[in-house]
Amino acid sequence: MLRIIGKASSINVRKVLWTCEEVGLPYERHDRGPELAQNPNGLVPVIVDGDFVLWESNTILRYLAGRYGSASLLPHEPRARAEVEKWIDWQATEFNSAWRYAFMALVRKNPVFDDPRQIATSTREWTRMLAILDERLAVTAAFVAGDGFTLADIPIGLSVNRWLMTPLQHPVFPAVNAYYERLSARPAFLKHGRNGIA
Repeated sequence: MLRIIGKASSINVRKVLWTCEEVGLPYERHDRGPELAQNPNGLVPVIVDGDFVLWESNTILRYLAGRYGSASLLPHEPRARAEVEKWIDWQATEFNSAWRYAFMALVRKNPVFDDPRQIATSTREWTRMLAILDERLAVTAAFVAGDGFTLADIPIGLSVNRWLMTPLQHPVFPAVNAYYERLSARPAFLKHGRNGIA
C-alpha cells in the first residue's frame, strides 16, 4: 500500500491525498517516517510506493496519475498533456510565489513575515494571479486545462481554497467562484480541499 509521509494540514500533502482519492488508490498517511530523510530539503510530502521513494509534490502527482490514474487526469497526447502541466507549473512558480508572504503573515501569523509593505505587495500579486485564473476559467467555463477535470485542478483548487480562507479583501472573480463550486461537487475536494483548512 502507498505510504504518504507528511501532516494532512500541509497544502502539498493535501495535493497527494486528493490525487489518491481521485484515482481510487488506497494509502496510509503518517506524520513522520524515516524516508523523509531522503528528501534533502527535509520537506513533505514524501511517498513510498514499494521500494520507490519520491519527493516533490507536483512530481508525485504526475507519478501517481501516470502509474495509477487515467489519461483524463494527465493526457498522453503531448499537446493536451502540456496544457495540464503548464498550469501545474504556473501554480508552483507564479501562484505560490504570490501568496506566500501574505499567507504566512495573515494566516500562519509568523513573526518573520511582519512587513506591511511586503504583505501589501504579496496581496496585490495574489490578486493578480486570481485575475489571470479568472480570465482562463471564463474561457473554459469549466476547468483550468479545458472541459474536463485534470491533475492541474488539484494544486490550483487548493490554492483557490487558500485564497478564499485568508482574511483579506477578496475582489469578485465570478469564474473562479463558479470553478470553486464545480470543484466542491467532487467528494475528494471536500475531503482534502474545502475542509476548513487553509
